[in-house]
Amino acid sequence: MAKKVENEAVEVKPTDVKATAKTVRVTSRKAKLVLDLVRGKDVKEAMAICQFLPNKAARVTYKVIKSAAANAVHNNQLDESKLYVKECYANEGITMKRYMPRAKGSASSIMKRTSHITVVVAER
Repeated sequence: MAKKVENEAVEVKPTDVKATAKTVRVTSRKAKLVLDLVRGKDVKEAMAICQFLPNKAARVTYKVIKSAAANAVHNNQLDESKLYVKECYANEGITMKRYMPRAKGSASSIMKRTSHITVVVAER
C-alpha cells in the first residue's frame, strides 16, 4: 500500500481566489483523479473537461471551479478570460460508519467516506 501524503495548505495571495466544497459524499481518492485532469488548465477548459466526465466527483468539481471563478470576478475584479486553475486538492472529510449484518450473528463495517474539495484560481 502506498504511503499516505497529506496536502499542505498553501498561502493564498490576494490575486489567488479559492472555493471549497465541504463534506462531499465522494471519496477523496476518486476526487483526486478528476482534480489531476484539471490542474493547470484554463477555467473554461477545466469546466468543459468536468462537464463530459461521467464521475460524480466531476460534477462537484465543476461547481467548485465555477464558484471560484465567480468569486474571482465579483469579489476581486479579476478578468474571467485570464483565469486558470492554479491548484486543486481533495482532503479527507468525515467518515460515516455503517454496519451490515453478516452470517452467524456477526456484522461487517461499511465506511462511507467524504471529502473536502478545494480549487484555487488565479490570473495568468
